[in-house]
Amino acid sequence: MEPVRIAEDGLLLRPWRAGDADAVHRACQDPDLARWSGVARPYRLVDALSFVTELAPAAWEGGTGAPFAVCDAASGELLGSCGLVAIDDRLRSAEVGYWTAPWARGQGVAVRALRAVARWAFTQLRLRRLIWQAELGNHASRLVALRAGVRVSGQLRLADPTPGGTGDGWIGSLLPGEVPAPGETGPAGPGTLPARRAAVFGRAQPVLFATVGGTELRLRAMEERDSDAVVATCRDPETIRWSTVPEPYRRADAESYRRLCRHDWAAGTNARYVLADPADRYVGSVDLRLSATDPLLADVGFMTAPHARGRGYQPAALTALAAWGFTTLGLARVEWRALVGNTSSRRVAEKAGFTVEGVTRAGLNHRGQRVDCLVAALLPEDLQ
Repeated sequence: MEPVRIAEDGLLLRPWRAGDADAVHRACQDPDLARWSGVARPYRLVDALSFVTELAPAAWEGGTGAPFAVCDAASGELLGSCGLVAIDDRLRSAEVGYWTAPWARGQGVAVRALRAVARWAFTQLRLRRLIWQAELGNHASRLVALRAGVRVSGQLRLADPTPGGTGDGWIGSLLPGEVPAPGETGPAGPGTLPARRAAVFGRAQPVLFATVGGTELRLRAMEERDSDAVVATCRDPETIRWSTVPEPYRRADAESYRRLCRHDWAAGTNARYVLADPADRYVGSVDLRLSATDPLLADVGFMTAPHARGRGYQPAALTALAAWGFTTLGLARVEWRALVGNTSSRRVAEKAGFTVEGVTRAGLNHRGQRVDCLVAALLPEDLQ
């Protein structure tokens, strides 16, 4: 396949050349780029030179890929990389890949480049589909894909996961006719809910604070040192009676839950917190679980360590987490559900401002049986 040049929307996409090696090497020293792109660590100048003079030309020559250097159309400055990888001639399909140099971020470079490459691939190469993949947690790449028209349709286990990651990734696709025109905002534009949440879940889980009678509590991510306290809480008869924690509950279950907490934060689906006392010891858990079908809805779940019950810790934590959900995630409604008869949980919800709305018959699956449950809700104005 002959290399081509694409000029669109203030960008020039051209084949890589030897003179780009220094800029590529400098860009790949960036921790975020190294974290998500899978480049060699450490990334040396010889690696950059090999890419621009050997790997990229070989992809064009063999028809296996179409790697472009993304440059400013006016100055020629290198801004990033975008192109096709793993071109499948039989299916007329290819995967897309891109990165933006640290000095060019915040200018929509990757979005403009991806749209340009997609249009070229569909019109000139007559491809029928483009595939996008990214590791869970790479919300910047996901936001670029959404703004370029990609439909993110699910998750898959990665064949070559990065060390310390979740091992899972997002997958999406783009078809002809779905690429926004140059200059169009497109889906997930600035200020939209996906953009707001990408900014939240693309960073480390924040610490939240709640105060009870002068005692400051911390809501933080679960750590390995919390596992013994989680095990003890989940073996408590009252916890077992009203929840669906495994029985018997083992330390391996706590470790599995800790991985789930990390996975869900990376995926942007749930915010699971440990409630810690002033000495930073575990006294409970509280989860905010985002609805998969309604982006403005979430529900809560919580449990309190036996020794910390009756101190008002959980209502304060629940209020703090719900307020964060309203102000930071843009939620419009937070729901609470509990088995009929769970008066302790109901008391916590009502102290946090939830209004009980009624009973849902057979509303929950509790250890293999459909049972009735109470339903309550908290709205933003309830906290005001």
